Amino acid sequence: MSGKAAQLAAIEESGWGLPFRFFQPHNLAFWVYLLGVGGGALAIVRYFGSSGFYTPALTGGVLLFGLYLVPWSLVLRRQNRYTAQPGGLLAAGFAWGGIAAAFWIALPANTALLEIWTKVGGTAFAQNWAAGLTAPINEEWSKALGLVLLIGLAPRLVRSAYDGFIIGAAIGLGFQVFEDVLYVYNGAAQTFGADQLVTSVQVFLVRGASGIVSHALFSAIFCTGLMWVLGRARGERRVALGLVTMLTAMVFHFAWDDMNGLGGNGPLTAVLPFVIAAVELVTLFAVLRRAAGLERRWMRDLLGPEAEAGVLEPALLDAVSGLRRNRKAYRKHVHSRRRARHLVEAAGDLAREIARAGGRETPRVAHARAELARLG
Repeated sequence: MSGKAAQLAAIEESGWGLPFRFFQPHNLAFWVYLLGVGGGALAIVRYFGSSGFYTPALTGGVLLFGLYLVPWSLVLRRQNRYTAQPGGLLAAGFAWGGIAAAFWIALPANTALLEIWTKVGGTAFAQNWAAGLTAPINEEWSKALGLVLLIGLAPRLVRSAYDGFIIGAAIGLGFQVFEDVLYVYNGAAQTFGADQLVTSVQVFLVRGASGIVSHALFSAIFCTGLMWVLGRARGERRVALGLVTMLTAMVFHFAWDDMNGLGGNGPLTAVLPFVIAAVELVTLFAVLRRAAGLERRWMRDLLGPEAEAGVLEPALLDAVSGLRRNRKAYRKHVHSRRRARHLVEAAGDLAREIARAGGRETPRVAHARAELARLG
């Protein structure tokens, strides 16, 4: 396949450059999405609306975890490289996770299932194991439903396992932030409204620290596995790998929720969080690296003709389409971290404009190419 043919194939397969259109009244997925978010919003109003006494705690939780979103958004934006997803699509995923998955599905489902485990195993059993036997089922699948609906809304945009990773992380982040605000509110209610702002800060510190290995991580792994099972991109269907990946996310969720039961309520419980967190992070990066393989190939094919024409050198092509080690090698190659970063960003901008133009020559493509030449 020639360089130009490979470029056009990468644009077609990835769907990069296509806009995300949310309003689709003739699409069933649109109405199911609205039903979920609308039902979740109504549940939020019912849950918080009648308890004005706890307004200081609720306000503090919203402000603190709103600020908490800032670094998470920057991390997600940084990872949304290669054939990047539109911000509107990620925002739709975030809203599903925080409103529909958390309040429309998970909250009532968890309440019902927790009561069943208490009746089946007794109070002691429920305290140690009920959360871990409940949340991984209800919450992971409720979040993954958001990915399925977004596939229905944007079938040409959501194609690869890497798309599942990024969108899953956005959905999980939404669930995580809204759930954390709920924890702040419930914490204030448990102390009968005493020292509400102090309670907000305490919950923020605990939940914020544990959030590094919480819902965003679980959903990123789970949704990557789901995309491997679905195999929406050519050559990426891996059913066994996908099922194992999804199960791994659920096991991590179980282990995190049932830490006391696994540790026997003894000294081991103090060590387990660090062990589990380390295993989760190693797994996360392994899944991320495996999922990004196809996206890296698309990026390389998309910029291949530009490299052949001498617009960007092979080392820069390796950096913009490669792994962290490739970007590190390129920084050494140009002897400047700042210059390397600007050139990689400019090459990424050129790829994005080429994708938006469908491989055709446009003024925006020419401008991005000229900017890359200027920096080089």
